[in-house]
Amino acid sequence: MIQEHRYVVVGAGPAGLQIGYFLQERGADYVIVERERSAGDFFARFPRHRRLISINRARDWSDDPELRLRWDWNSLLSDDPSLLFPAYSDDYFPSPDDLRRYLADFHTTHDLRVAFGTGISRVTCKEEGFRLETEGGGQFQAECLIWACGWGGPYVPDIPGIEHAEGYEDMTVDPESFLGKRVLILGKGNAAFETAHALRDHASAIHLASPRPVRLAWNSRHPGDVRGCHGTLLDSHHFSSLHALLDCSVERISFDGTVYTADVVHNHAGGGPERLEYDAVLRCTGFRMDTEVFADELRTLPGGRLPALTSDWESAGLPGLYAAGTMMQARDARRGSSAFIYGFRYNLRTLSRLLAERYDGVRLPRTPVPRPALTGTVLDRVNRSSALWAQAGYLVDALVITEHGIECYEELPEDYAVERFGDLVTVGLWQSREPGPDDLEAVALGAERLPLPEGVTRGAGGGAIHPAVRVFRNGVLTGELHLPDSVAARWRDPERHVAPLDRFFDRLLPR
Repeated sequence: MIQEHRYVVVGAGPAGLQIGYFLQERGADYVIVERERSAGDFFARFPRHRRLISINRARDWSDDPELRLRWDWNSLLSDDPSLLFPAYSDDYFPSPDDLRRYLADFHTTHDLRVAFGTGISRVTCKEEGFRLETEGGGQFQAECLIWACGWGGPYVPDIPGIEHAEGYEDMTVDPESFLGKRVLILGKGNAAFETAHALRDHASAIHLASPRPVRLAWNSRHPGDVRGCHGTLLDSHHFSSLHALLDCSVERISFDGTVYTADVVHNHAGGGPERLEYDAVLRCTGFRMDTEVFADELRTLPGGRLPALTSDWESAGLPGLYAAGTMMQARDARRGSSAFIYGFRYNLRTLSRLLAERYDGVRLPRTPVPRPALTGTVLDRVNRSSALWAQAGYLVDALVITEHGIECYEELPEDYAVERFGDLVTVGLWQSREPGPDDLEAVALGAERLPLPEGVTRGAGGGAIHPAVRVFRNGVLTGELHLPDSVAARWRDPERHVAPLDRFFDRLLPR
């Protein structure tokens, strides 16, 4: 028997539950299928050393629920003000077990339609949509397939002898097992630093190795880069205390039954080769999207570790397949926060609206904005919106001028809005970053500031978050206004914020 639904969501993690909530709220025909027996089962195993890096602010000065979401990295969006993650943990970096409890309650409280214990074994594309075969012999038919599985499996670099390395997904988490040992950790991301941090007091020497220099979040302002909570390993490196970071290519790993040997070529010190010996080698090189369940003709989806997506998160090679959750970072990698609940919860609210328009004939929501109220409306949004804050530089409000006036479409990816409307003004929050040699994505979306109308000045200073208004003509960025930053994140000063924005709009849209 085939179960037919307009929407089938694969995965009951944070992304699957969030998009399921939005689909259910608008009465859509959907089902979520989940291989495991509980929601958020990924977090039963990861992170391996049982501490999230998504910040939890259990106490906040504001009583405005929208503002509080700006500093709440773990809650899903819903109409239940009591169902927020800070009620589940007081820890700044919480346990993934608390997140699992929260996700289970989110599922049951909203009575989301989840088919647990339903693993998908094969996905094929039919004329009428997608056919999903389950491990138990059942089948689902979907007009629209939403892939919310998160990372499907480990990324294993092509290094001869990599099979001798113990993978992050399976490694022992008992630090006593590494007492007095020399440990090589392949990778320099948060998983590698998390592992090194756990072994720091037990191992005699820890080397973290990758060809690329470590990316530090306090420099890049990107939450997916190495976080400050792992800073003790950096201290050890700089103080030459045997724990070290190696910028090198690992050419080969060998094991003689007792000692592991790594042949490396250093990027510095003349780029010379060196043979290093270790008692353990751990692979912490990240994850990739798993396409094994897709039929042969679908398995070679464009992309690599991340899928190739269009500006509305649809697969670039398979119409009707949409990414939900951390895979959405393929569109804003190193610019937004789509790798985290903090960012993708807003993406999914927008995706639900886009799907409602495409599949259910519900026009994308928009709000008329009277010209005299334009400055006040813009400042109200940048001062309060949690979506524009969390997804600074990615999600924007689109102001479209029509024959009937100004219409505002809230929380669209800027690239999608530009493709759709061509001529528009976008309103959002931005955070300047100085791109380094390994951070080329930072120059995307018009990093060069184009000439402004006469009399309009820019005031954004440093790398602080600040409001920005950008003008597009025929899809081309023709001008922008960056308002001055504010340590209190309040942009209403009559001289610094209101007056420049008034002048900008007066020149752009005379009253």
